[in-house]
Amino acid sequence: MSRKIIIDKYENNTHYSITVVDKFDQKFHLGYEHALDNTVLAKYEQLACDIWANERENPVFSIDKAIAQCIEIDIANGKEPSLD
Repeated sequence: MSRKIIIDKYENNTHYSITVVDKFDQKFHLGYEHALDNTVLAKYEQLACDIWANERENPVFSIDKAIAQCIEIDIANGKEPSLD
């Protein structure tokens, strides 16, 4: 995946929402701003660089692993997996 800084309009175009995406496609919301000038953009660019310098993939949580194992057991026993 690619690294990105996403700036979206927010709340009836009165604010901007700033989000950073790292190479693992993990999103980090950095905040809201009323106006974007060079000082504000430089601040968020520095925050994005800090995130990218320390990026690492988040591990899969135990519950995710447990659900995946239950599905594998159902398939191995010839049952249709159900998440209900």
